[in-house]
Amino acid sequence: MSETEFYEDARTFLLVVDRSAEMKAALRYACRRAARTGGGIALFHVVPQTEFHHFKTIGELMDHEARTEAERRLQEVAGEVHRQIGKFPELYFRQGDALTELTKVIAETPSISVLVLGAGTGTEGPGPIVSALSGKLAGKINIPVTIVPGDLTLEQIDAIS
Repeated sequence: MSETEFYEDARTFLLVVDRSAEMKAALRYACRRAARTGGGIALFHVVPQTEFHHFKTIGELMDHEARTEAERRLQEVAGEVHRQIGKFPELYFRQGDALTELTKVIAETPSISVLVLGAGTGTEGPGPIVSALSGKLAGKINIPVTIVPGDLTLEQIDAIS
């Protein structure tokens, strides 16, 4: 098998980037799995569309600030992926509804083979995407989904990945 054939068959793990504590557990898991399987990482981040219509320039400024912060966060996480696996991830930055945009990225990108999500452990529940898997997203995602409990230690993540 040539190196090109190997990488064509390699898994790409898609990780939803946000600022949650559980995202760190999902990132560690995805990076460990990618490193062990010769796969790669793809990072997805969505910025909600601003609903501020009263003053157009204020809405545009809010959109710009949100995009700038999201791009900075994606670059930050991309650097961590590179430190963990030695490769830079693919980046998917979208604006709009998170569930809609996530399903579009998965449908449009056949190289993505696993969606990795972190599950929240607080009283607010597991998180909107994890919750949507049995509701709005049921049957719309045609790849395996791995849900990593956000309260796992690094040692526990390393042991299962």
